[in-house]
Amino acid sequence: MKSILFFIVFSFSIIGCKKNISNKTADISITKEQPIVIDTVEVFKKELILNGNKGKWYYKGKPFNGYSLKFYPNGVLEEKWGFYNGKREGIAKRWTRNEKLQVESYYKNNRLVGAYKTWWENGVLSSESFYENGLKQGVEKEWFSNGQLSKLRKFVDGKENGFQKAWLENGKLYVNYEAKNGRIFGMRRANSCYKLEDETIIRRKKL
Repeated sequence: MKSILFFIVFSFSIIGCKKNISNKTADISITKEQPIVIDTVEVFKKELILNGNKGKWYYKGKPFNGYSLKFYPNGVLEEKWGFYNGKREGIAKRWTRNEKLQVESYYKNNRLVGAYKTWWENGVLSSESFYENGLKQGVEKEWFSNGQLSKLRKFVDGKENGFQKAWLENGKLYVNYEAKNGRIFGMRRANSCYKLEDETIIRRKKL
């Protein structure tokens, strides 16, 4: 009899735990960040008013939610920016007078996030960098208009960190240094015969 009673009590305790777990799971799902939906409204950029103190753009006295458009004198679209609650949000693009995509970036709450890309007039990628909460992070690359790599830089929290390199269009390395702890080791115009050892620049040993 005691065994049966213990089994019943134990079963109810398991059911109660499951209910608590399911309730906690439901609470977690509710608190997840909801996706931001930008209104499809489009207005001329010149009709927006920026309040610099609040960091918000207003349209007819209210924080703007939608897209701003800017055109060249010939009627070609120059810029398209997204806004949510008066702040820059989502994708932002700029085109040349010849309708070629020139810049593409993304914003969240007025700050750059994700990939930032630029293009040459011929459609070749000109530069690519990445942002987190408005700060440049990771590898940044730049190319000549023929697609050849011209610069390779590394960033942590918006500051150069690690080896930084740049090449001439003939492929010759002309910038080669390391940024570390806010200091630069190497020469801004140098070959690759130097390296950093214990924060001292030494000539590379020949093999």
